[in-house]
Amino acid sequence: MARILAICTSERKGTAKHPVPEATLVAQHGVEGDAHAGAWHRQVSLLNADKIEEFRTKGVNVAYGAFGENIVAALDFRAMPVGTLIRAGDAVLEITQIGKACHTACEIRKLTGDCIMPREGVFARVLQGGVIRVGDGIETIEREGKRPYTAAVITLSDKGVRGEREDASGPLIEKRLIEAGYVVEERLLLPDGTDPLKGELMRLADQRQIDLILTTGGTGFTPRDCTPEATKAVAEREVPGIAEYIRAYSMNITRRAMFSRGVSVIRGKSLIVNLPGSPKAVSECLDAILDTLPHGLDMLRNSAGDCARK
Repeated sequence: MARILAICTSERKGTAKHPVPEATLVAQHGVEGDAHAGAWHRQVSLLNADKIEEFRTKGVNVAYGAFGENIVAALDFRAMPVGTLIRAGDAVLEITQIGKACHTACEIRKLTGDCIMPREGVFARVLQGGVIRVGDGIETIEREGKRPYTAAVITLSDKGVRGEREDASGPLIEKRLIEAGYVVEERLLLPDGTDPLKGELMRLADQRQIDLILTTGGTGFTPRDCTPEATKAVAEREVPGIAEYIRAYSMNITRRAMFSRGVSVIRGKSLIVNLPGSPKAVSECLDAILDTLPHGLDMLRNSAGDCARK
């Protein structure tokens, strides 16, 4: 079993943390007294001690906590998928994010020109609180039962971002997902266009490893309707059958469904599906696919059987 080599805290975000001999982890909050604790998914930061040693070989004698990490141990946290459970001392953590966007104002980057936290840091939420001490054991543990599917909802609307139109479709999707047993990790409102959406899709798939990402809006004919283009730009594989079935199902309701250009793709282990913008159309599309999606999500998790029917 690996051991906790350092526990670090800070009073302000963006600053180096300082080592402490022990700390209290509070369920659904984080490290007591730490600036990054709170009701969000990045409550505790984890860093592999080997990566810190590699950084030190460059001639920079950084102390534990310099990269803003809460817990240091000789474990390859980066190789653990989102959803992994970790027991640290008396506490239990769940990994929620791998890596993060670079914090341009961080102290270590100003000092050395580099920071390993964006590419090597791992983040977790506290499921079970407890006291952790330097020298305590830290290890992965098995989950009892199946982890719920995670989801994110992205609404594309210039008018919505400007406050000129209420987002009705996003909350509707979130409600339907929760009723179906999903844990909705994020709901975003973005302007139409490609770049903001591409960035968020990559973050949600690569760092958050969300099972299902649903977009609403931006699938029509106007010049700003670029959701399919942004989605295909981040795709590793396409899943045309989902988008084709959505259109076929909707054509039985209105022939205008032929004008929807939505696509469905895979990035990493995330399934991304474009839905139309209107609440009525969104509801109809979810009627078509929501019950069947779990089989595809299980295949992405490598936990489903063969699709072939005898």
